[in-house]
Amino acid sequence: MFRHMIALRQVARRSIYSSVPRQVENKVPQKQKLFQEDNGMPVHLKGGSTDALLYRATMGLTVLGVGYVLYELVKASFPQKKD
Repeated sequence: MFRHMIALRQVARRSIYSSVPRQVENKVPQKQKLFQEDNGMPVHLKGGSTDALLYRATMGLTVLGVGYVLYELVKASFPQKKD
């Protein structure tokens, strides 16, 4: 059992230390240009269609939530009929 633990530790260490580091492109300058340009769009929609979809879904859920809260308040404000 102990032999297997040592072997596993050596394999894990070898794969971590011998892996080639990947070069990741820095995308921050392109995103800064996109979000700082003055094109008349609100900043929460400059990310594209994904941002627009998330915005609309959030607004839809907010409207439904407010409607449900108002319904529950109206229902709670009137006394229940006892049979």
